[in-house]
Amino acid sequence: MKNYNTEMALWFAFLASFLLNNAGVSSQADNNVNAINAIKSNYGIKRNWNGDPCAPKNYAWDGLNCSYVVSGSPRITILSIASSGLTGEITNAFANLKELQTLDLSDNNLTGPIPDGLSQLPSLTLLVGDNAKLCSDGTSCNQSKKKSNSSKIAIAIIVPIVVVAILVAVCTFIIYRLKRPTEYSTGTSTMDTSIQLENRQFTYKDLEMITNNFQREIGRGGFGIVYSGFMIDGTQVAVKLRPQTSTQVVKEFMLEAHYLTRIHHKSLVSLIGYCKDENSLALVLEYMSEGSLHDHIRGLKAGGTRPLTWRDRIRIALESAQGLEYLHKGCNPPLIHRDVKPDNILLNAKLEAKIADFGMSRAFGNTNNTHVSTNHVVGTLGYVDPESHMTMQLTAKSDVFSFGVVLLQIVTGQPAIIQGSGHQNGSGSMNMNIIQWVRQRLARGNIESVVDARMQGEYDTNSIWKAADLALKCTAQSAAQRPTMTEVVVQLKECIELEAATGRNYNTNFYSVNNSNGYTNENYYMEQSHVSQNSTQEIEQMVGRVPTASGPVAR
Repeated sequence: MKNYNTEMALWFAFLASFLLNNAGVSSQADNNVNAINAIKSNYGIKRNWNGDPCAPKNYAWDGLNCSYVVSGSPRITILSIASSGLTGEITNAFANLKELQTLDLSDNNLTGPIPDGLSQLPSLTLLVGDNAKLCSDGTSCNQSKKKSNSSKIAIAIIVPIVVVAILVAVCTFIIYRLKRPTEYSTGTSTMDTSIQLENRQFTYKDLEMITNNFQREIGRGGFGIVYSGFMIDGTQVAVKLRPQTSTQVVKEFMLEAHYLTRIHHKSLVSLIGYCKDENSLALVLEYMSEGSLHDHIRGLKAGGTRPLTWRDRIRIALESAQGLEYLHKGCNPPLIHRDVKPDNILLNAKLEAKIADFGMSRAFGNTNNTHVSTNHVVGTLGYVDPESHMTMQLTAKSDVFSFGVVLLQIVTGQPAIIQGSGHQNGSGSMNMNIIQWVRQRLARGNIESVVDARMQGEYDTNSIWKAADLALKCTAQSAAQRPTMTEVVVQLKECIELEAATGRNYNTNFYSVNNSNGYTNENYYMEQSHVSQNSTQEIEQMVGRVPTASGPVAR
C-alpha cells in the first residue's frame, strides 16, 4: 500500500508539471498573438494578418519572421513594417514581443518618443530612419516643441517670401520643360519621375520601362537573367530578374534588399533598388561597363583590348580588398560576401574595381554545379575556404581565403583549378588548384614561372613577390594564420608603392580614359609607411622546400 501511494504521488507531480509547462507555452504564444493584433489595430495595418502570425509556417504573416522550436510555440523574431504609412507614436505593444530581434519602422510618419520598453529587449535592433518627427526621449520632444513655438513668428515672416520664390521657380521649371526636347523615343519618356529616386522599391511596370520590356539581355548568373536599362535621367543600370520561389525566400530577399540599399562604398556595386511584384524578384544595380575581372585576366574581354598591366592589376586588387574590408568592418552587422571570385569583381569605364553580389547569398545559393553548398556554406569550387567547408561555419576569414585565390589569379592569369597540371595517373594528368601550383614554383625561387606572361616582364619583381606572398598567407589552411582584410589592404598599398617607385611608363592604348583618370599618377594610394620586403628565404619558410629547378631567382 505504501508503494502504491508513493507511485500515485509521483504521477500527480508529473501531471502538475506538464500542465504548468503547457500553460506557460500557451501563455507565451497568446502574448505574441495579442501583441501583434494590438499593433495591427493601433496602426490600421491592412495586410494578410489574420489568425496566428506564425502558424502554419508556410502562411506566416507578411513582414515578419518567426523562430520555430520543437518544445514550444513559434516566436516572432523579425518584424518589418517599413514604408507602411504608419502615423502617431510608437505603441508599447512592440515591447510585448519578448523574442523580437529586429524591428524595422523606417520610412514612416511616426512621432513622439521611443518607448522605454523597447530598450529593455536585450537582443533588439531598432531601425527608425526617415521618421522626421520621431525623437529619442521625452526631453528631446519637449525641447522640440519649445523651439517650434519660438519659431512661429519667424515662420509668419518667411513663409510669404518662400511662397513667392517657389512660384518663380515653378514657372521657370515649366518654361524649361516646354523648351526641352524629348530625351527618349523608346517609350521611357512616360516613366514615372519617381523612378529617379535612389534606394527605393520598384514595381514590375517600372522595370519594364527601364529595360524597354526587357529588350537587351547582357548576362545570366546565379540570381537570374541580367538586363541593361536606363533610368529617366539617362543613367544606365543593370536589372537582375528571377522568378519568385518559396515564401521564405521572398521574405529573406525583402529584408536583406531593404538593408543593402543603405550600404554605399566606392568599391561596392551600388544597389539602387529592388522589386517584389507579380511573380518576380529583381535587383536594380549600378551598371559596370567593362565587365568582370575574370573576363580581363582570362583574355575573354571582346574588342582586342590589351592585357591588364601589373599596375592595373594591383590597383584592382587593392580596390577589391577595400570593398571587402568595408563589408567586414564598416557594416553593422558585418557582412560576409561568401562568394568572392573574379566574376564578382566588376570594372567600370575607368577600370575601377567594385565588389558585386554581396549580401544576397543568404537568400540565394547558386545552383550551378561549380558551387558547393553544405548547410549554410556556399561558394564556388576552387574558392571555398576548406576550414569553413569542414566546420560549416563561415567567418570573415572565409572571404580572405577566397580573395587570396583571386590575388593568385591576378598574378598568374591562371584559373582557380588548373587543368592537367598535377601528377600523371592511369588516365592522364590530374587537375591542380592554383594554390598548390604557385607554392611549388615559388619554393624554387622562380617568380617568372608563375607570373602571367602577357605582362611581358613589365613589373617590379619585389612588388609581385610581395603580392604572391600575401596571396599565399591569405590561403593558409588555418583561418587563424590568415591576415584580416585590413592587413591585406595595408600590404597591397605597399605593393603599389614598390611598383610606383620604378617610374615605369606603360604603353597605354587600352582605354582612352586611362590618360585622364589619375591612375597613372605614381603617387596614387601612396602613404607614409615602412615598406617591408619579403626575401626568397621568407617565401621558402612559408611554403616549404621542393626540389630546386633552374630558373631566375628573384631579387
